[in-house]
Amino acid sequence: MKFIDLFAGIGGIKIAFENTGFQCVFSNDFDNNCKITFDFNFSELFEFNKQMVFGDISKISTDKIPNFDVLTGGFPCQPFSIAGYRQGFNDKKGRGNVFFDIIRILKEFLSLI
Repeated sequence: MKFIDLFAGIGGIKIAFENTGFQCVFSNDFDNNCKITFDFNFSELFEFNKQMVFGDISKISTDKIPNFDVLTGGFPCQPFSIAGYRQGFNDKKGRGNVFFDIIRILKEFLSLI
């Protein structure tokens, strides 16, 4: 089965899913340090990690995302935790709203899931 890995960080969820037989067809993160580590961790597997799309997921068109069976994502929990002052969707950094990008992507691919 194919999966996409949103808010991929350094690739922890990717490793777990691939170890159970899933195939990652798309990864995304906006943190440059995570991208550098992700590229280092997976560079031998992919020619320049073509499946890792760097940038803000809210600005990435669903046209850039291939068909998938499962969506995974370690999206930021700080807006909903004590550490983030439980600001939720009102988080000043906008981190709480990435949840709506998951919904946007799932709606686009819903007929495929």
